[in-house]
Amino acid sequence: MLAMPEAGPKTLLAFDFGLKQIGVAYGQTLTNSASGLTIIKASDGVPNWIDVEVVLNEWKPNLILVGLPLHMDGSESELSGRARKFARRLHGRFAVEVLMIDERLTSREAKSMLREQQEVSKSRKGKTHDLTKIDHIAASLILQSWLENPEFGSKP
Repeated sequence: MLAMPEAGPKTLLAFDFGLKQIGVAYGQTLTNSASGLTIIKASDGVPNWIDVEVVLNEWKPNLILVGLPLHMDGSESELSGRARKFARRLHGRFAVEVLMIDERLTSREAKSMLREQQEVSKSRKGKTHDLTKIDHIAASLILQSWLENPEFGSKP
């Protein structure tokens, strides 16, 4: 007999793993929407776990998604193993379900979105945004892609 899926909306967090910073996004299945939250500093891929715990305690996710950096041909990159390790540590430390999500193109798309915003804001205020601070936007794109295609998640 098939298990019935959990009833009710799910709260989700997504992480865009990086060696220097890790983007975090929040979303939920009720509205199928995602938004960037914050960027957590990391040292060689190791986050400040207290900062991670604060975010998890605040948002209390039912599910965590971690972006899986793959090469364009679908093969694993050097960073893929590190992202999987990060995902396993999230699961082990916080006892929450974690899935890996193919993140190809999300950072590129996040930069493109930020550049478009810059063009609009430049014409209004003359301000520009730092393109190195896009990880939370990439995390929201990872989360949004899962909301649109939840069957694509895989175990770390």
